[in-house]
Amino acid sequence: MLVLGRAIGEIISIGNHITVRILEVNGTQVKLGVEAPAEVKVHRSEVYQKMLNQQASRPRVPEPNP
Repeated sequence: MLVLGRAIGEIISIGNHITVRILEVNGTQVKLGVEAPAEVKVHRSEVYQKMLNQQASRPRVPEPNP
């Protein structure tokens, strides 16, 4: 894990097309802005885990035989 210290307005670059900007720091809460191409989905971890759990609980439809 890479740990970085950043100030408000500073940016972290991930690859060539993703940036994370520090927007606000209020006590222990930090607001981030993420810019990424439309094909890169960005979710909070708890939302992403819920999406994965919902997908796993859906009944699978068998693929038709050719």
